[in-house]
Amino acid sequence: MATPLRIDFVSDIACPWCVIGLRALSQALESLGEEADIELVFQPFELNPTMPAEGQNITEHVRMKYGSSPEKSAASREAIRASGEALGFVFNYGPSSRIWNTFDAHRLLHWAHGEGRQRELKEALFVANFTDGLCVSDHEVLVRAAAAAGLDDRQARAILRSGAYGEEVRRDEEIWRSRGINAVPAVVFDERWMIQGGQPSEVFLDAIRKIIAAKSAAQRSAV
Repeated sequence: MATPLRIDFVSDIACPWCVIGLRALSQALESLGEEADIELVFQPFELNPTMPAEGQNITEHVRMKYGSSPEKSAASREAIRASGEALGFVFNYGPSSRIWNTFDAHRLLHWAHGEGRQRELKEALFVANFTDGLCVSDHEVLVRAAAAAGLDDRQARAILRSGAYGEEVRRDEEIWRSRGINAVPAVVFDERWMIQGGQPSEVFLDAIRKIIAAKSAAQRSAV
C-alpha cells in the first residue's frame, strides 16, 4: 500500500532555482512510482514583495540586492541555464531580462489549488517568466498562463481584477516565514522534514524513501 505523503513546495516564480528544484523533485516522484501517495501543494513566497509593477532589470537588481558584478551575474545565469537544460527546461534570459512582482501570480496559484490545476499553472508561469521572457505581473500574461494550465480564463481575469485571495496569500506567506523559511525553494515533507535549494533528484528520492521508511516503522510500532 502506498504511503501518504504531503509535500509543501514553498517557492516564487521569480526564483530560477525553484524551477530547478521542482524539475528535480518531479523526477524523484516519477522514480518513486507507487511507493507513496503524494499530495503536492505550492506555497507562496515573494523574493521581492516591494517590486514595482514595471519590474527591474535583472543585472541591476542582482547588483543592488547581492552586490554581484555584471560578470558574476552573467556566470550565475549561465550556471542556471545549464542546470535547467539538463532537466529539460529552457531559460531564455540575459542581461536585459527583468524581475517582476509576483503577488498576483500567487493569488492565481491559490485559486488553482482549489481547481486541482496548481502544478500545471506553476509550470506555465515558470515558462512565461523564464522561457518566454514575459511580464508575469501583467494580467493578460497571467490569464494566458491560466488558460494554458487548463483553467477558465474568464474566471482568472475576474479574480485578478477583484483582488481575490490576496488575504489568503499574505496569511500563507506569514505562516511559512514564521516557521523559519527565508529562502526558496524550501520543500517540506509532512510539515516535519525540509530540504532547501535546487537539489539533485537523487537527494529528493533518497529523502522521501527514508521518510516513507520512518513512517512505516512508526505505524508498525503503534500497532
